[in-house]
Amino acid sequence: MCGRPCARSSEPAVVTPEFRGTLGSANERESSRVYAIVRCGGRQEKVALDDVVTVDKLDGKAGSSITLTALLVVDGDRVISDPAEVGRYQVTADIVGDAAGPKINMIQYKNKTGYRRRLGHRQRYTQVRITGIGTETKPKAKTQATAKATAKAEED
Repeated sequence: MCGRPCARSSEPAVVTPEFRGTLGSANERESSRVYAIVRCGGRQEKVALDDVVTVDKLDGKAGSSITLTALLVVDGDRVISDPAEVGRYQVTADIVGDAAGPKINMIQYKNKTGYRRRLGHRQRYTQVRITGIGTETKPKAKTQATAKATAKAEED
C-alpha cells in the first residue's frame, strides 16, 4: 500500500473493484469441479455453486431468482464452449442484496477564475448467490415439430 488513508469502508456491504468476483477461500473454489463463465452487466464472471458474486445493479428484490447467460461451462475435465451446447445450460442465482462501491470524490478547479466544483460518485452493485449450474429442460425442436404436426392432424 502507499501509506495514505484508504477510501475503503469497513462495512461488509461495500465492495471495492479489487474484490469484484467470487468470494471465499481458494481451497473452496478449487474443490468445486463444475464452474461457468457468465455474462452479467457487460462483464464476465467465473462462478461455481454457492458462490456469492458482486455484479452491476440488477432489478429485483432480495430473495428473488434470476437466470444468467452462460458463455462457457467446465464440468470436471469436459470444457463446453460450443454456443449450441452452452445454450442448453443455465446458471440460476438468488439475489442476496444490494451493495455499494467506494465513494469517489472529484474536484474541478480552474486557476484565477474562482471556478470550483466538487462531485462525487458511488457505484451501486447487487450481490447474488449461485444456486444452480445445469441443463435446462426445454423441449427440443424435433418435439415441437411433432406437436405441431399432431395438432394439425387433429384439426383435419
